[in-house]
Amino acid sequence: MKKNMVMLALTLALLFIYNGSFAWGLTGHRVVAEIADHYLNHKARRNIQKILGNESLAMAANWPDFIKSDPAFNYLNSWHYINFKSGLNAEQLNQQLEQDTTANAYNKLTMLIRQLKGVPSLDQNTKIMYLRLLIHIVGDIHQPMHTGRPEDLGGNTIKLYWFNQATNLHRLWDEQLIDFQQLSYTEYTRSINFANKQQRAAWERDSIDQWLYESYQIAESLYSEIQQEEKLSYRYNFDHIATLNQQLLKGGIRLAKLLNEIFG
Repeated sequence: MKKNMVMLALTLALLFIYNGSFAWGLTGHRVVAEIADHYLNHKARRNIQKILGNESLAMAANWPDFIKSDPAFNYLNSWHYINFKSGLNAEQLNQQLEQDTTANAYNKLTMLIRQLKGVPSLDQNTKIMYLRLLIHIVGDIHQPMHTGRPEDLGGNTIKLYWFNQATNLHRLWDEQLIDFQQLSYTEYTRSINFANKQQRAAWERDSIDQWLYESYQIAESLYSEIQQEEKLSYRYNFDHIATLNQQLLKGGIRLAKLLNEIFG
């Protein structure tokens, strides 16, 4: 009996690691949300406060990962990512979005937007949950490996070494590159939040399917340059930190645009 319990625990742990459901880690999600907070209009800020109370966007951003400790919310796991096979062009990716009816990040994000925008009768607890999920999923789909390949679980089975520590491609982009900068989420936000009006306007015009294709193209590039068991350190950070920072910044600005449309 004890042996069976141990095996069950190990199985659940592996599923938890490999389901591709984490993105950006604590700091990254808070950076995206904190950037968004800078661009909220007054009406949106007021209406969001009616839902979240004293909980900031940055603190709300990680609830969908924290809630994984409760098995009753396991159905949310697949909401955090969407996998694409290699070699798709924009039209083929959009075809998959149109045809795939599973509970993935794209379908659930569009559902959350529709519900928060168009269903005034939602009860308060549902509004809180849906808003937290929306904040989080927008961050998720700006992490390139959350649009990764199904056969390697979004890079989770691509084993690497980060400064001689065993890791994988997904985890590296979730948290280790961000943590390597050794900044709090407020320091990180201040260090990258410098988009000009033209950049903001361009990023705000992009549709969600464009966000996904953009992340997918980055993921394709990341796959092409890596090998199993490769040892990575300073050079990988130097080559990729600008891309990572731009994805965080885009995620925050686009999140603010969504929140202003829904609540402003």
